[in-house]
Amino acid sequence: MSKGYWVTTYRKTKDPAKLAAYAQLAGPAVAAAGGKFLVRGVADEVREHGLKERTVLIEFPTYEEAVAAYDSAEYKKALEALGDGVERDLRIVRGVE
Repeated sequence: MSKGYWVTTYRKTKDPAKLAAYAQLAGPAVAAAGGKFLVRGVADEVREHGLKERTVLIEFPTYEEAVAAYDSAEYKKALEALGDGVERDLRIVRGVE
Protein backbone atom coordinates (compact mmCIF):
# COMPACT_ATOMS: atom_id res chain seq x y z
CA MET A 1 0.00 0.00 0.00
CA SER A 2 1.30 3.42 -0.87
CA LYS A 3 1.21 6.35 1.50
CA GLY A 4 -1.22 9.16 0.83
CA TYR A 5 -0.46 12.86 0.80
CA TRP A 6 -2.44 16.07 0.92
CA VAL A 7 -0.62 18.70 -1.10
CA THR A 8 -2.12 22.13 -0.54
CA THR A 9 -0.99 25.37 -2.11
CA TYR A 10 -2.62 28.62 -1.15
CA ARG A 11 -3.24 31.26 -3.79
CA LYS A 12 -4.56 33.97 -1.49
CA THR A 13 -5.53 34.45 2.15
CA LYS A 14 -8.61 36.66 2.29
CA ASP A 15 -9.50 36.30 5.97
CA PRO A 16 -6.72 35.38 8.45
CA ALA A 17 -9.27 34.89 11.25
CA LYS A 18 -11.08 32.20 9.25
CA LEU A 19 -7.75 30.52 8.47
CA ALA A 20 -6.88 30.54 12.19
CA ALA A 21 -10.27 29.02 13.10
CA TYR A 22 -9.75 26.36 10.43
CA ALA A 23 -6.26 25.55 11.77
CA GLN A 24 -7.61 25.03 15.29
CA LEU A 25 -9.99 22.35 13.99
CA ALA A 26 -7.99 20.91 11.09
CA GLY A 27 -4.84 20.08 13.07
CA PRO A 28 -6.58 17.73 15.52
CA ALA A 29 -8.75 16.24 12.74
CA VAL A 30 -5.68 15.44 10.64
CA ALA A 31 -3.79 13.99 13.61
CA ALA A 32 -6.77 11.83 14.62
CA ALA A 33 -6.81 10.41 11.08
CA GLY A 34 -3.12 9.48 11.26
CA GLY A 35 -1.83 12.48 9.32
CA LYS A 36 1.61 13.96 9.90
CA PHE A 37 2.51 17.50 8.83
CA LEU A 38 5.72 17.48 6.78
CA VAL A 39 5.55 21.06 5.46
CA ARG A 40 3.54 23.98 6.77
CA GLY A 41 4.42 27.56 5.91
CA VAL A 42 5.20 30.19 3.31
CA ALA A 43 7.60 29.18 0.53
CA ASP A 44 11.19 30.33 1.00
CA GLU A 45 11.64 30.45 -2.77
CA VAL A 46 9.17 30.50 -5.62
CA ARG A 47 9.87 29.14 -9.10
CA GLU A 48 7.97 28.43 -12.31
CA HIS A 49 4.97 30.72 -11.80
CA GLY A 50 4.49 29.72 -8.16
CA LEU A 51 3.11 32.11 -5.57
CA LYS A 52 4.89 33.07 -2.37
CA GLU A 53 1.99 31.87 -0.28
CA ARG A 54 1.36 29.09 2.23
CA THR A 55 2.13 25.47 1.31
CA VAL A 56 1.10 22.44 3.37
CA LEU A 57 2.16 18.81 2.87
CA ILE A 58 0.58 16.12 5.05
CA GLU A 59 1.52 12.43 4.98
CA PHE A 60 -0.92 9.64 5.82
CA PRO A 61 -0.10 5.95 6.34
CA THR A 62 -2.13 5.03 3.23
CA TYR A 63 -3.84 6.76 0.32
CA GLU A 64 -7.18 5.44 1.56
CA GLU A 65 -6.64 7.04 4.97
CA ALA A 66 -5.81 10.35 3.29
CA VAL A 67 -9.13 10.26 1.41
CA ALA A 68 -11.05 9.19 4.54
CA ALA A 69 -9.49 12.04 6.55
CA TYR A 70 -10.73 14.60 4.03
CA ASP A 71 -14.21 13.07 4.12
CA SER A 72 -14.34 12.84 7.94
CA ALA A 73 -16.91 14.72 9.99
CA GLU A 74 -14.13 16.39 11.98
CA TYR A 75 -12.43 17.78 8.88
CA LYS A 76 -15.75 18.91 7.40
CA LYS A 77 -16.16 21.12 10.51
CA ALA A 78 -12.76 22.65 9.81
CA LEU A 79 -13.77 23.34 6.21
CA GLU A 80 -16.95 25.03 7.39
CA ALA A 81 -14.89 27.31 9.66
CA LEU A 82 -12.57 28.13 6.74
CA GLY A 83 -15.43 28.99 4.39
CA ASP A 84 -14.25 31.53 1.83
CA GLY A 85 -11.29 32.67 3.93
CA VAL A 86 -8.71 31.45 1.42
CA GLU A 87 -8.24 30.46 -2.19
CA ARG A 88 -6.26 27.23 -2.39
CA ASP A 89 -5.63 24.04 -4.30
CA LEU A 90 -5.73 20.78 -2.31
CA ARG A 91 -4.77 17.52 -3.99
CA ILE A 92 -4.74 14.00 -2.57
CA VAL A 93 -2.01 11.93 -4.18
CA ARG A 94 -0.45 8.48 -3.81
CA GLY A 95 3.14 8.16 -2.70
CA VAL A 96 5.73 6.35 -4.79
CA GLU A 97 6.19 2.79 -3.61
